[in-house]
Amino acid sequence: MQRLHELGWIKGRTVAIESRWTEGRADRAAEIAAEFVRMKVDVIITTGTTNVIVSKQATSTIPIVFAAAGDPVGTGLVSSLSRPGGNVTGLSLLATDLAGKRIELLREIVPGLRRLAITGNVSNAVVVLEMGQAQAAARTLGLDVVTSEIRKAEDIAPAFEPFKGRADALFVVLDPLIHRHQLPIATLALGARLPTMHGLRDLVEAGGLMSYAANFPDLFRRTAELVDKILRGSNPGDIPVEQPTKFDLVINLKTAKALGLTIPELFLLRADEVIE
Repeated sequence: MQRLHELGWIKGRTVAIESRWTEGRADRAAEIAAEFVRMKVDVIITTGTTNVIVSKQATSTIPIVFAAAGDPVGTGLVSSLSRPGGNVTGLSLLATDLAGKRIELLREIVPGLRRLAITGNVSNAVVVLEMGQAQAAARTLGLDVVTSEIRKAEDIAPAFEPFKGRADALFVVLDPLIHRHQLPIATLALGARLPTMHGLRDLVEAGGLMSYAANFPDLFRRTAELVDKILRGSNPGDIPVEQPTKFDLVINLKTAKALGLTIPELFLLRADEVIE
């Protein structure tokens, strides 16, 4: 909103903005997309692979701009990054590409990491892709892997059962369902004494151990620039999907202490934010 304002789009004066919250639910996202189509909006701005998919299903003509999507090509949101085609463009999170980097960071601060747990909402296409990449990266590093699947909120607590005595750390794949239930996930991980790696700072603030991800405020500011181009007449299918340029490493020292982990000073110096 701030960046749109800087670009001359003043809410209530030069542009009308309608906001809706999906509550992390695909059915709610579909309802909102259908509502926006009925309203004949000029552009739909959203974030997350599932929200983009349901928006695409609702319209093939209204431009759709995603502020963050895990793997836009792998999940079929766009034909290619350079020429998206159709009515969709936006910014990639590089989620699948970062899986290996996240696991390497975990290895740096979890002494003797040998067994890695991976969990995520498998009803989300990009989560399935990222879980696969994480498994492949872990095995390349010589780690044993145990996975657990989540499809709804009620699956979260049972998903931790397979990890008991079988994992040294937990890789949590981000999606709206996981984000919505970040506090119980953090509590369950602490109870199981599992250091966690996340794809968003919010989950670290909620009690997770650390995250490594694209800087979301930067992605949202750049999203406004794509919207500006479309409102001024550009075709979304001709606007290349952009990739992150800023990445943040965030670590929660309080959680580290609760887990009995000593974080090396050099690692803390590399962090973009240390939550104490």
